[in-house]
Amino acid sequence: MYFPSCLLRGLQECILSGIMSVNGKKVLHMDRNPYYGGESASITPLEDLYKRFKIPGAPPASMGRGRDWNVDLIPKFLMANGQLVKMLLFTEVTRYLDFKVTEGSFVYKGGKIYKVPSTEAEALASSLMGLFEKRRFRKFLVYVANFDENDPRTFEGIDPKKTSMREVYKKFDLGQDVIDFTGHALALYRTDDYLDQPCCETINRIKLYSESLARYGKSPYLYPLYGLGELPQGFARLSAIYGGTYMLNKPIEEIIMQNGKVIGVKSEGEIARCKQLICDPSYVKDRVEKVGQVIRVICILSHPIKNTNDANSCQIIIPQNQVNRKSDIYVCMISSAHNVAAQGKYIAIASTTVETKEPEKEIRPALELLEPIEQKFVSISDLLVPKDLGTESQIFISRTYDATTHFETTCDDIKDIYKRMMGSEFDFEEMKRKKNDIYGEE
Repeated sequence: MYFPSCLLRGLQECILSGIMSVNGKKVLHMDRNPYYGGESASITPLEDLYKRFKIPGAPPASMGRGRDWNVDLIPKFLMANGQLVKMLLFTEVTRYLDFKVTEGSFVYKGGKIYKVPSTEAEALASSLMGLFEKRRFRKFLVYVANFDENDPRTFEGIDPKKTSMREVYKKFDLGQDVIDFTGHALALYRTDDYLDQPCCETINRIKLYSESLARYGKSPYLYPLYGLGELPQGFARLSAIYGGTYMLNKPIEEIIMQNGKVIGVKSEGEIARCKQLICDPSYVKDRVEKVGQVIRVICILSHPIKNTNDANSCQIIIPQNQVNRKSDIYVCMISSAHNVAAQGKYIAIASTTVETKEPEKEIRPALELLEPIEQKFVSISDLLVPKDLGTESQIFISRTYDATTHFETTCDDIKDIYKRMMGSEFDFEEMKRKKNDIYGEE
């Protein structure tokens, strides 16, 4: 068997296999698991989740039927106008998936949660800010909406490549609480490192949030019915349509190298020969390094989260300043409305980057918002990154998932791997043109 590109496991690998197949590449995708998606899988039935986390006994009868549950191990929302939605649209994987808009985005301040204001009208109605602060924030949002990095007339004395975001906040006289929710709940930064960087990226992130919100109104986030496990399956189908080969339940015995380059993958005595290999860190532990840890707590609830207007889905961001931390705490909640839980049940997942030797204490502010909790499933995962770019070995390794509740950082990783493999930037329009050239316009 010979395949120019061989991929092992997770969501990034499934997306890349779909994209490579559309680009006319011959692709083999192997997974040691009996399901798609690796760490980003959705676990069903509920009994399997109890076994995975070594919870003794069966789920209580109050949890309903086990097969009504599809629980994401690493839950994330899709930005409605973000990179993953563009990948889904350009590859037409949307034909295999149904999405629901998440009902709200909230931010934590002083022990309470508030709806994130991201439009002028919401800013003026928000109880997060006083009257004069609202007017200043409204002016800032108008500036961001009109900003175009290619049109200096929209800069108003700001140099997007040199002026720091801290200086921009100062120009609009925004207070610390407003800076907190703007940087962390709108621009979606995990830390405050961005404050002293040039402001262009932050302004564009806030624009992305506002444009995503404008598409559907309630929030900027989407979530697939039946859980995130549907995403890798969708890209796997795409790959298969365009000639890709998939093998599940295939143990990987050896990655075969010659003169420092990958030439194949051995499984059950057979060798699949390849020129390039894309894989997650679990297959090449000697080629990755640990840069931190993430704690995730999956919580089953019988009630919506308080102060969210009984939303059946939402995101809550706890900015690090509010709880004296270096990195934010995230909560994302979905429910039976998304066909991922039994009727009347809710799944809330809290996550954060570990900073101390007591990670469960660190995540407590999020869990307090979720009380009472019916059942908890706690995991602590290493954050792993490749030691090199893979250009010598032609082994391209994805990063493990961070604590964020959106896919933008995952898509950055996909585009980065694509660039290292192909030697050119990932281009949505070019991908669409190639697809039409090879298979004709629909």
